[in-house]
Amino acid sequence: MRLALSHSEGVKSLGLTVSDMISRASRIASFLPRLRTGLAVAAGAALTLSAVAATPAVAQRSEQGAARKEMKAGNVLSLREIERRILPTMKGYEYLGPAYDSAAMAYRLKFIKDGRVVFVDVDARTGRVINRTR
Repeated sequence: MRLALSHSEGVKSLGLTVSDMISRASRIASFLPRLRTGLAVAAGAALTLSAVAATPAVAQRSEQGAARKEMKAGNVLSLREIERRILPTMKGYEYLGPAYDSAAMAYRLKFIKDGRVVFVDVDARTGRVINRTR
């Protein structure tokens, strides 16, 4: 059994003429730019998705920066002060952590008890509870 065919034997065994081979080669060549474009689009989509995945962390850092800036300017209470006021009122709840909304100038403190999550929204300027989910 022979594994390799000469060029002319391969062309004859496939039933291709030289013009057939040229035609097929030109079709393949015309497809390559579209393939490159498709790969570029796929790579761009992958980069966009990775940027979107990183966005929450970036947003959180900017919110923390906004809270720090407002606190230094004396416009809002510190998170420690807010927690000092609110945590004692939440006996029996486990404190999960804070979030700051710079647009509303409010902290959202997250608690859990018996599998139920409770949010306490606090005005960052006054320390007054704005809302509590149950």
